[in-house]
Amino acid sequence: MDSKEKTIELIEQALETVRPYLHADGGDVKLVELTDDLIVKLELQGSCQSCPMSAMTFRAGLEESIRKAVPYINKVVSSNVPELA
Repeated sequence: MDSKEKTIELIEQALETVRPYLHADGGDVKLVELTDDLIVKLELQGSCQSCPMSAMTFRAGLEESIRKAVPYINKVVSSNVPELA
């Protein structure tokens, strides 16, 4: 397993810790891409796409979980919520 694969695995593990909360509200998140310059692109799914709290969920939940698990990530962005891009 190369370092990018390992990083993706760590990101997925971090997302799994948050998913139950997203599922409870009818939403989910998908890892779209880890770029070569260590930018994580996520896609919010279901009710998370239009929820007025999605920005807070994204920053305080998803991004924080990823940064704790993978502190060397440069940025976490959303591929489908413009204000989080």
